[in-house]
Amino acid sequence: MTRRPRREHPPRIALALAGGGPLGAIYEIGALCALDDALTGLDLNACDHYVGVSAGGFIAAALANCITPRALCESFIEDRPRLDGFDPAWLMRPAWGEFAQRLRALPGLVGSATWAWLVQGKALSQSLERLGAALPTGVLDNEAIHTEIARLFSMPGRTNRFADLRARLTLVATALDTGEAAPFGQPGWDHVPISRAIQASAALPGLFPPVAIDGRHYVDGALKKTLHATVALDEGVDLLLCVNPLVPYHATPDATHEGRIPALVEGGLPVVMSQTFRSMIHSRLELGFKQYARSYPDTDIVLIEPDQRDAELFFANTFSYRQRREMAEHAYQQTRALLRLRAGRLAPQLARHGITIDHAVLADPQRHLIDTRQRPADSAVAHRLHHVLDELQRRLPEPAQSA
Repeated sequence: MTRRPRREHPPRIALALAGGGPLGAIYEIGALCALDDALTGLDLNACDHYVGVSAGGFIAAALANCITPRALCESFIEDRPRLDGFDPAWLMRPAWGEFAQRLRALPGLVGSATWAWLVQGKALSQSLERLGAALPTGVLDNEAIHTEIARLFSMPGRTNRFADLRARLTLVATALDTGEAAPFGQPGWDHVPISRAIQASAALPGLFPPVAIDGRHYVDGALKKTLHATVALDEGVDLLLCVNPLVPYHATPDATHEGRIPALVEGGLPVVMSQTFRSMIHSRLELGFKQYARSYPDTDIVLIEPDQRDAELFFANTFSYRQRREMAEHAYQQTRALLRLRAGRLAPQLARHGITIDHAVLADPQRHLIDTRQRPADSAVAHRLHHVLDELQRRLPEPAQSA
């Protein structure tokens, strides 16, 4: 193996976080806490470049604003009021404004469809297609994502402006009208508030309405790519750490999970769609990493993601916020196990950048992220959030049930 030349500068480290909804954010928080504990010399609040997509965008922006992984865990997993009264319950507000706008357009659309059918002689099915414009583009209001995160990042020591950050931050959305990536934070895209960019990057079609910025509309950044890591790689970073929470499930005999379905098809449409979506985005990720290896041979790239045999994570209900403690602890322990398993290969990679693996931390059986044996009484904020998410869970089809 060719020895790499000695660098004349400190190692430049980038962190790329993929999306994955509420469950993906919980996994990333648990995984980042494990990395923070086990990797000596790595400061997750002092990276040179942060790249975030969808749910990973908020976590990337928080880290760039010097909010530690543990602080994120205490606020979003353990309900401790560390982030200045930050209440995620506003994520579940119905998009009343979107509903009203579409409802106001309905009479005109009905008239247009009727004219096309009766006067222009178009087929009834073709005429009725015009009524599709009356359907809301999202069921939940995402404007509060912008306003609440703007308030959070306006606290002393934080900023809602890309230009004021010590490190580079790139939050990627997708331009709705062109399908092209929108790298907010990059030159020409850095005038947008960080909170607005997070809102756009997380605007999952069907769940949240597209976000209007400078007269154009943007949706979830994962529609284009899973990680968008090239924005950091193109700047010549030495080490790229990637965290991806969504992987397809590999149902092998040793991947069985007590009480679960014997085959994914038995779970019906929700499970089949989940596996399909995960497989699609992960195949893009795999192709991307093969390209990275060819195009950026001087950059060490480390990918942290769940084991594809991890039934516990795959079958977790994305909308059940009550599972967040168990899932965060699970992600923490699984990431520690991954580091132990890959230590022989990772150690020399990380050592080139002044990072060492703390084997004592990884070997400590008593080390936990959260004490899941004792659950503190829910705060009023958490109680409201639990109620809303559990109601949403009740209305949605179950993702998987026992056979």
